[in-house]
Amino acid sequence: MHSLLEKVLFLDIETVPQKPNFDSLDEIEQQFWTKKTNQLSKKEESPAELYQRAGIYAEFGKIVCISIGKISGKNSPIFQLQSFMEEDEKLLLQKFRKFLETQQNKLLCAHNGKEFDFPYIARRMLVYGIELPKILQLAGKKPWEIPHLDTLELWKFGDYKHYTSLDLLAHIFKIPSPKKETSGEMVFDLWWNKKDKKRIRDYCEQDTLTVAQLFCAFNGIDRFSQEQIERIR
Repeated sequence: MHSLLEKVLFLDIETVPQKPNFDSLDEIEQQFWTKKTNQLSKKEESPAELYQRAGIYAEFGKIVCISIGKISGKNSPIFQLQSFMEEDEKLLLQKFRKFLETQQNKLLCAHNGKEFDFPYIARRMLVYGIELPKILQLAGKKPWEIPHLDTLELWKFGDYKHYTSLDLLAHIFKIPSPKKETSGEMVFDLWWNKKDKKRIRDYCEQDTLTVAQLFCAFNGIDRFSQEQIERIR
């Protein structure tokens, strides 16, 4: 197995609004969300109609699942997938922080992770007064000192106007799409209405695996076969 892969922790998160609907917010929260929606849509959509989008903002959303993928084993290396998923977001983040502290000299990698996953996790930790693990402490660091990789950034090649979704890149590189049965837009309904945690976890892990396979494709590394993938439960 390529030594580069041994240094990387692949990651994906799933987020939802903090409350099941706009009416569940208190008066002050409704005011803040209404103010936010004035920046979101030029259509005549009400704050209540737009509330399903609240999960993408750390100030209005919460993390319901974090999936990690990493190489394990030397002689017969496998790609291990495991997820952190709790009803209590604080407990989820505490467990994830404890895990990160055991992973020394690692790099985090996600698709659009520098714009979304990494700062979202850090912001939600700060909300709960959780000390940031070293891998998320970026203050005062130079760009080349930050231990983060981003498959979207790698694909941009410096073209900062360019955005390409993970499922499009998966299609281009002939990687099984993580969006066949579930998509990010469905997570709200799966969490708040259908209570289908398993499907959210499976989707999050599939995204994580896709990021890893894409990273392999970018670096000329053999992709993981089904026999090399292990899901920790």
